[in-house]
Amino acid sequence: MIRNFKNLEIWQRGRLLVSKIYLLSKDFPDNEKYGLTSQIKRASISIPSNIAEGCGRGSLKELNYFLNIANGSACELETQMYLAYDLKFISETQLNQVTDEIIQLRKMIIGYQKSIQKD
Repeated sequence: MIRNFKNLEIWQRGRLLVSKIYLLSKDFPDNEKYGLTSQIKRASISIPSNIAEGCGRGSLKELNYFLNIANGSACELETQMYLAYDLKFISETQLNQVTDEIIQLRKMIIGYQKSIQKD
């Protein structure tokens, strides 16, 4: 049972989030290139990547497993955005915008998990 992840709004929004994170983190200090900047990028990339991987697996159990990983990566990313704010790499407005988006995406992932459990 292969699902087309490209049609999922959670995957599409995950991709958009990656783009926003890359734009937001491009102005982080150079000495953070291999630190927080790298972590933030990897966590953001993990979200749509795990959604896609789960859709390519053969069972709903596996899909749910990868959706859980995507949700965990979203929590990780949210924490990292708070750290970026604490370190004064981003403004409060930027923090609020991106964390609102992450929270909305997490709700959508959880909603999708609930909908596939009905299948």
